[in-house]
Formats: sequence, C-alpha cells, structure tokens
Amino acid sequence: MISTDIVIVGAGPVGLFAIFEAGLLKMRCHLVDYLPQAGGQLSEIYPKKPIYDIPGFPSVLAQELVDNLLKQAEPFKPGFTFGERIETLEKRDERDFLLTTNMGTQVHAKVVVIAGGLGCFEPRKPEVAGLEQFENGKGINYMILDPEKYRGQKMVIAGGGDSALDWTIFLAEVCSELTLVHRSESFRGAPDSVNKVMKLAEAGKIKLLLNSNLEAVNGNGKLESVDILNIKTKEKTNIDADHLIPLFGLSPKLGPIEKWGLNLDKHAIEVNVDDYSTNVPGVYAIGDINTYKNKLKLILCGFHEASLMSHSAYKYINPGIKYTMKYTTVQGVNEF
Repeated sequence: MISTDIVIVGAGPVGLFAIFEAGLLKMRCHLVDYLPQAGGQLSEIYPKKPIYDIPGFPSVLAQELVDNLLKQAEPFKPGFTFGERIETLEKRDERDFLLTTNMGTQVHAKVVVIAGGLGCFEPRKPEVAGLEQFENGKGINYMILDPEKYRGQKMVIAGGGDSALDWTIFLAEVCSELTLVHRSESFRGAPDSVNKVMKLAEAGKIKLLLNSNLEAVNGNGKLESVDILNIKTKEKTNIDADHLIPLFGLSPKLGPIEKWGLNLDKHAIEVNVDDYSTNVPGVYAIGDINTYKNKLKLILCGFHEASLMSHSAYKYINPGIKYTMKYTTVQGVNEF
C-alpha cells in the first residue's frame, strides 16, 4: 500500500503545480492518472501547441510547460501511478482515506485532491456522414500531436474556440493551404487570437469561411476534399484537403468520481471558493474539474486554486498548529 499526505487524482498541469505548493508546506504528494504519463491534456492532446497566458512566458509549448512543472516539483519527491484509474474512494476516519485503482493499487492518504481536468473525455464530433472512414491516419483527426506532420499539406480546421484559433495561427506558416471554418461570425476564443486570425485572412495567408458548416467529406481511401455549406446563402464550397481537424471541444465524463458522494453540477464538482474544498471534509477539487460562480477554465486559475487548497489542506492535516507563511524569496525551496 502507498502512503502519503496528499493523493492527487490527475497529473495535469494543475495537479503538478499542487505538488510544489504542498511541498513548500512539507506535505508529500502521490499522483494517480489514467494516462501513461504526466501532463494531462497538454501532453496527450496538444504537446506542441503554444500557450500564451502563462505569467512570465509570452509563449510556451504545452509539453515544455509540463516539463518545467515536473522539474519544479522534483525537490519534493512526488510519487506517481500512471495508467490506472481511481475506482473507489473510502473515508475511513478523519484524515484517513483509502483509494483503490482499477488495477487494485491502494493509496492511503490524509487528504484527497481531485485535479482530473475534464475527467474521462472524448472529442465532440461534427454530425457529418462518413467521418469514420477517414479516421485512424486517413486524414481526419481530432487533436494535433505533431504539427510537422502537416508541413506543406492542405489543412481544414473547423471550430471557433481557442484551440481552433491557436492552431490556425500556428499552422498558417506550416501548411501549404489552410482554411478555417466556423459556423458563426463571432468567436468564443480570446480577442487577441481572433484579431490575429482576421489579419492572417486579410493577408491571404489563410482562407476564412464564416457562417459555414462542414457538409461532407470526400476521398478514395483517404481524405481528398471537404464540402462546406454557407448557412446564410446555402452556397456549397468544395475545399481540397489532405487533413481535416474538427476542434469542437471535448465531451467530459466524470466516470467513477460520480459515485464518491460529492456535490455535482452537471459534469463538475461543486467547491467552496475559500479553499476549493468539496462537501466531503478532506476532499478538494482544483482545475477544470471543479465549478463555482464566475469559474474560468484557465491553467493560471488552476494554479491559484492549488495554492489556496494547499494551505487549507495543511490546516486540515495539522489541526491546531499555526503556520506562518514565508515567501520563497526568503525561505527558498528546501528538498525533503
């Protein structure tokens, strides 16, 4: 059996930063993740995607951020269990939790922190007949792992959120032809990204089709073209394409977490914004998996949540012991 102060369910960026914050307070962490490596969505879905809103980094690749977070956590000697999913959570006593994975691994902890991102997730697919025949390496993918794969290729991206905008900006200099298809005239992504995409379209570096939907996919054994329908004019456009990447977000599924007695709102865990605790004392939820008024699903917001959670967890584990916070510029980072 594994014993630790804090067990963190999920090894994405927010869970990784929680190791550092907990470590400053002399609490040891063990992380469990169903994926085969640390990093969560950043490593699994878009490792080479640039991220622009991490303080101090005008731009940082997703995997580079994960690598830096792991390096930052090293002094606190975290433990990891990869490729396993927590199935059951049992609170045996105050500050006494037992978690069991699908492989039978048991973790004993004083505090539980759920940092599972979107939980178990799958991409939302557009309602276009025949998509399946071009999946699995034949032209249609729902995530981008290696941008170099698309160098000199003809690409169609569909979507209007941050992922669609960011990848359009990044791949505009990689692909020989790039078309962004969006069903509306307004975007859900960051205004700065929208402005950059508009400028690329004005400069003729990308083709931008607004008020448009994917209508059909065509090819013989592999994707060759995509039919686009203008919602307003009903005009159809055929775009030559080697690759189609629909980026319509992910469909979250909490999985076993739904059975842990936590207060839920749809697919998210309700928390107290004072410290991101749940309705079960000793259990916290940070990052995309939690919900509260004015919630923003941003990595930097998750970092903030991890910090407040750690101080609350310290008080929970050490009742009656007063802690005086000292800045890292004063006390440094001391290894275990």
